[in-house]
Amino acid sequence: MISNWLSAALARRSIHYGWVMVGVTFLTALISAGTVGAPGVFIVPLQKEFGWTTAEISSALSIRFVLFGLMAPFAAALMNRYGLRNITLLALLVVVSGLLASLAMTQVWQLILLWGVVIGLGTGMTALVLGATIAARWFVARRGLVVGILTASVATGQLAFLPLLASLTEAYGWRIALSLVCVMLGVAAFAVLMVMRDRPSDVGLRPFGDESGKPLPAPPPSTAPIAAVALGTLRDASKTGVFWVLFATFFICGASTNGLIQVHLIPMCLDFGIPQVQAASLLAAMGIFDFVGTIASGYLSDRYDNRWLLFWYYGLRGLSLLFLPFTDFSFYGLSLFAVFYGLDWIATVPPTVRLTAQKFGAERANLVFGWIFAGHQLGAGVAAFGAGMSRTMLATYLPAFFVAGALCIIAALFVLTISRPAPKAAAA
Repeated sequence: MISNWLSAALARRSIHYGWVMVGVTFLTALISAGTVGAPGVFIVPLQKEFGWTTAEISSALSIRFVLFGLMAPFAAALMNRYGLRNITLLALLVVVSGLLASLAMTQVWQLILLWGVVIGLGTGMTALVLGATIAARWFVARRGLVVGILTASVATGQLAFLPLLASLTEAYGWRIALSLVCVMLGVAAFAVLMVMRDRPSDVGLRPFGDESGKPLPAPPPSTAPIAAVALGTLRDASKTGVFWVLFATFFICGASTNGLIQVHLIPMCLDFGIPQVQAASLLAAMGIFDFVGTIASGYLSDRYDNRWLLFWYYGLRGLSLLFLPFTDFSFYGLSLFAVFYGLDWIATVPPTVRLTAQKFGAERANLVFGWIFAGHQLGAGVAAFGAGMSRTMLATYLPAFFVAGALCIIAALFVLTISRPAPKAAAA
């Protein structure tokens, strides 16, 4: 296989194959995340073509966010049973199938089925759990940095493609823009097929930074039912206070990012007379700053107390959301918001993953984090629907932004209730 040849070639240059895994996962997450972020561009075109309300479209996106999160712990169990590459390829196939079918939709129930259920399940089969699994399996050293890089790809992908998709939608319609997303997903699937492997032992290596001896054989696959593994992990984790703190703060994280900004910032900018392409460019700028901020967060999470990092991240995000309605949506005000909010978009993930691994161990980290991520997407679903209802019933999005900002301040304080990890656990 090409992976064996590539691993040997890189080893001669003292490059660990784990970095290839980071590269292919980065590409896959970047493009898959673009699929998650794309509907924010399509809300207004769908309203114009079909007459659907913001609340109706938001209900489909809310279902997608919830399923995207609820699939995460089961996806982790599937990866442990059937392998990273097989599950990632299956996920990409499900998403492409849903998108292609949606090109012919004409009824709102079809939108809910395809963009809500099918794409929610497909994207949820990888989500942030894939990056957490790669970091836990392939890396001992630089684990926080790897989580930061792969998390940055998710958030950046959700935002970076928006100006291109917005331009294509304005020029040629939303179906052409959606077709481009399908082509990009095909490219990602080909890359996964060629170079992704399940464990370092598949290419005769130990995890990066592990110098303890010969490669470890892959553990035998679990024969327990997938649901039993996922639900058993939830049962055990839910007995600890740390799990509920991380779950609750990640719920607020999702409500203040994916469910609010990603879905509703473009329509809100249109309410204030800002063209769609310009609004999409604002989100893309946030994606660039997020890329820097999240990688920096991964670097910092390897070196500093992750509880205090989360305190500052949630606190600053809350202040930026409370500040947004007072910018008058001027170029200067929105640019300032893009910088501060963008740096903090999803910087919360590396410290959260590390706290999860410290408490629950590397082998179960992806399963436990899957449930914590489910909280993230439940929050996103609530915010996506709630903000849509605010716009439909009150003719403004602003109450949703004030609520999200206040919740972030609460999360900043709540995370400090986690006890400081023991010195031995901190080295995990």
